Amino acid sequence: MAEEINVGLIGYKFMGKAHSQGFRDVAFYFPDVKPRPRMKVICGRDEKGVTEAQKQFGWDEYETNWRNLVQRSDIGLVDIATGNNVHHEMAIAAAEAGKHIFCEKPLAMNVAQAREMVNAVKKAGVINMVNFNYRAVPAIRFAKQLIDEGKIGRIFHWRGFYLQDWIIDPDFPLVWRLQGDVAGSGAHGDLAAHSIDLAHYLVGDIDEVVGHQETFVKERPKLAATTGGLTAAGSSEKGEVTVDDASLFLVKFKNGAVGTFEATRFAAGHRNGNTFEINGDKGSIRFNVERLNELEYFDRSDPGDRQGFRVIQTTEGSHPWMHAWWPPAHIIGWAQTFTHQVYELMTGIATRKNPHADFEDGLKCQIVLEAVTRSSRERRWVSTSEI
Repeated sequence: MAEEINVGLIGYKFMGKAHSQGFRDVAFYFPDVKPRPRMKVICGRDEKGVTEAQKQFGWDEYETNWRNLVQRSDIGLVDIATGNNVHHEMAIAAAEAGKHIFCEKPLAMNVAQAREMVNAVKKAGVINMVNFNYRAVPAIRFAKQLIDEGKIGRIFHWRGFYLQDWIIDPDFPLVWRLQGDVAGSGAHGDLAAHSIDLAHYLVGDIDEVVGHQETFVKERPKLAATTGGLTAAGSSEKGEVTVDDASLFLVKFKNGAVGTFEATRFAAGHRNGNTFEINGDKGSIRFNVERLNELEYFDRSDPGDRQGFRVIQTTEGSHPWMHAWWPPAHIIGWAQTFTHQVYELMTGIATRKNPHADFEDGLKCQIVLEAVTRSSRERRWVSTSEI
């Protein structure tokens, strides 16, 4: 196996920056990583923007045409950190070119695309991973460990909500995340996708759903030509919002547990509140990404007069990934989840085994997303087997 693998990254803004940080830092903190990623090429349509990103993030070269990047013989891994509407086309092309693939979530615009992507990577035999980066939070990986050890017993309830507040102002402009032809969906695919994936990871597969979706602001100012992101500016012309602002749904898991989900960008006071609680017959676990280094654990076997949720600082060297970082209680942050993701991805390439979450996991999530949307439209319970 080669000591290095050349990486080509498509996309250089929010997620491009986060992914770049992961590739840049992984060998510093995990010196045993093999192969080591080489930040070879970054790609974006705007030459000025992508050249600035190349210099800032530390990439060797840049491209302005993603097809050129995918076809380069010196690229072994293609990282897709773009808008949702091009994941399918790029991943299919990368797979057909024999490249390993790291792709942003949600995997695709719909289930049909996701299935084609799964088939493409299987046919090509390439390693694939979806960036559900919350699986790479040490507290969440430790929660998985506790569940697998039976510490909370038989699971009855999943309770998950992902709350943000950045588009409450009706004058906030029509950025790409609010346009269905680019994003596919709104808070549902952007936020609930993370909750669905964590529920799959920690509790099990989802069997049936019933949901409701709402768009509170139907029209917004169109985007001023030179702006974007959370500080975007609008023009005087209005355009239609074609995605959901909020998504709420109930689920039945195949193992008999039940769950509730809520995702919204209209929850004032919540900047990035990705929270869940899991209740079992022996105890409970809860987590909030805004307190990323903490896991709350309740043990029913404690004496009644001493029961209560305890806060576990998941910063010990024995906690997942933490041996690579700092002494206990010297916390890490959200950015380090990308370092962990890259480490898992490199290990997968070395062992020829997909890390999680892979494209199959992305498809499972896409099926639930689509089932909830159908349920909201048709006002009924929908089985995931229908999708």
